[in-house]
Amino acid sequence: MNTPNKLTVARMILVPFLVLFMLTDLGGEANRYIALAIFVVASVTDWFDGKLARKYNLVTNFGKFMDPLADKLLVCSAMICFIELEKLPAWFVIIIGREFIISGFRLIAAENGIVIAANYWGKFKTVSQMIMIILLLIDLGGVFDILEQIFIWLSLALTVISLITYIWQNRSVLSMQD
Repeated sequence: MNTPNKLTVARMILVPFLVLFMLTDLGGEANRYIALAIFVVASVTDWFDGKLARKYNLVTNFGKFMDPLADKLLVCSAMICFIELEKLPAWFVIIIGREFIISGFRLIAAENGIVIAANYWGKFKTVSQMIMIILLLIDLGGVFDILEQIFIWLSLALTVISLITYIWQNRSVLSMQD
């Protein structure tokens, strides 16, 4: 397993620890900062593994499939925690639904020997969600509440745009199921 793929797996391993520190009192008052550190480290691995894979020609089918899945696990886990903590409304699961749709779409493509990498809209969506999560974890209040709301709505908009774009660009995969 190459280094980018190891970073992807490491990101997935960090997810249960993120949830643990977001939803328990294990670290006491430091929980939010521990969760923030875990999330930032995991998010940086996302950027770093892609950069390494492209720079050193280490792009693999495993990475094309598992990197977006690791992102989904990280981001969706944090969003579910925020719903539990009442920092995001329950209807925000719409975003999580998009992730299941895309994952299912990728499985259909894989069954037909096609590996579909993430597109730019999906990358923008992921970055906006990561910024939103970081802002919610930092929880500075005041004027930052407005910034949090901007990123919540931006994440929602980019989620819908990326879903529509992804399905449109890969609509031929759907015709393979006839």
